[in-house]
Amino acid sequence: MAAGTSPEPGTLMPAAFFGHGNPMNALADNRYTAAWRAFGQAVPRPRAILVVSAHWYINATAVTAMPRPRTIHDFYGFPQELFEVDYPAPGLPELAAEVSDVVHPTWVGADVDSWGIDHGTWSVLVHAFPDASIPVVQLSINADKPLEHHLELGAKLHALRSRGVLVVTSGNVVHNLRGMDWGLADDGYDWAQRFDEAAKERMLADPTRFAALDAHVDFRHAVPTPDHFIPALYLAGLADAAGQTAETRVLVDGYAYGSLSMTAYTLGMAGPSTGAVGGSAQPPVDAPPDGSNI
Repeated sequence: MAAGTSPEPGTLMPAAFFGHGNPMNALADNRYTAAWRAFGQAVPRPRAILVVSAHWYINATAVTAMPRPRTIHDFYGFPQELFEVDYPAPGLPELAAEVSDVVHPTWVGADVDSWGIDHGTWSVLVHAFPDASIPVVQLSINADKPLEHHLELGAKLHALRSRGVLVVTSGNVVHNLRGMDWGLADDGYDWAQRFDEAAKERMLADPTRFAALDAHVDFRHAVPTPDHFIPALYLAGLADAAGQTAETRVLVDGYAYGSLSMTAYTLGMAGPSTGAVGGSAQPPVDAPPDGSNI
C-alpha cells in the first residue's frame, strides 16, 4: 500500500507510542523528529487520529468532541516561537460516539469546549502530519483508575483500527523531571536505562505484563508520577488485542537529560527508514534545573 493512500475497508491501521520529551522537539530536526516524520510518511492516510496524551490527565474518561480543537501551549519559559506554533487540525465530533461504543461499559464524556490539542499531541504531529489536515481527537487519561484499567481500555480501542482510525499514544516510559540534568543531553542514568530496557522487553515480547512494571525495582525513580507512563499501556493493550498478528517494533530509542526515555514504538507496520540526525532538542534559555516548565 502506498504511503499516504487511504486503507482498504477493514484494513488494520497501525498504532504508535511516541516518547515526546522536551517541547522544543516541535521545532527541532533530530533523530527523534526524523523518526516521527518517517512514521507519518509510511502509514496509510487515516480517517482520523485518536491520541492518548500524557498531558490530558484528569479525573474522568473523556473524548474531545469539538469541530475545531484549539492548540494548547501547556508549558512556560520557552521561546516565543514555540508559543506561536498552531496545529489547526479539524476535530471529528462523531468519533466520540464510536470511542464510547468500543470501550463500553466504561463511561466516556464528550468534551465540547474545555480541551483541544495539547503539546503532547501537536509536538509529535507537526512532524508526522505537518499539513494538519487529518481530524485529531484526544482521549483523556482517567487519573482515578489503576494501571490495569488503561491496559484493558487500550485493548478495546483495537476495534477502531479497522475503521480507519490511527491510534497514537504520547508520553515517556521514563519521565522524572526532578532528576533531569540539562547537561546530559543524550544520556540516561543507570536506573533509567534499566527500566526502559525492562519496558522494551515486555512491550515486544509480552505486552500483557506491561502494567506489572510497577513492581520493578526502578519504578519509583522512572515513574514518580504515572501520567507519562500510562500512554504506553494503551499501546501494550492494543498489541495484546492484536494477538498473533501483532508486529510491535522500536521506531527509535535513546535518552535525554538523564531521566527521560525517548523510546518510540510502532504496531502493525515495518519500521520506516528515519534518516536520523542529531540528538536531543536544546533546553530553553534559563530553563529551571528540574524541568518543571514542561
